[in-house]
Amino acid sequence: MKPRVYLRSPAVADELAFIGAVRRSKLFHRPWVSPPSTSDAFGRYLESMALPVNQGYLVCLRATDEPVGVFNITNIVRGCFQSGYLGYYAFAEHHGQGLMREGLQAVVKHAFGVLKLHRLEANIQPANQTSLALVEACGFCREGFSPHYLKIGGRWRDHERWAINATATHR
Repeated sequence: MKPRVYLRSPAVADELAFIGAVRRSKLFHRPWVSPPSTSDAFGRYLESMALPVNQGYLVCLRATDEPVGVFNITNIVRGCFQSGYLGYYAFAEHHGQGLMREGLQAVVKHAFGVLKLHRLEANIQPANQTSLALVEACGFCREGFSPHYLKIGGRWRDHERWAINATATHR
């Protein structure tokens, strides 16, 4: 079966569609993430993803090129670690269709193949059952719990730590 989605880097030309999708997804994203929702914030996002330690990916529908979600690999550490942190969010109108699962599978393949990473780590709020199910379905393993780990929406929030590595035998 041909994949329904493909990955590509975000670009300046994506600003209007991206911001529109983020704004339509505002209630869907709360309290999990705060994606860029203004022109300035989108510009800062692009600048951040242009740094060598970060990689941003739009998950787009093959049929229409419409973005359905975002994956970011950030704080990439090379040397003997070869690891990065994975963050992501879907746009509300595409939720529940399995598109982000296809996207995450592509990101993992790209991270371990093209980027030559050994490990990806995702930190997820325990009540975010959809996100937890996504990483588990894609072969990530729960490694631990981090109280008050990230400040999101003005509050320090607990997170579960999930990871996958290139030599995982459970995939």
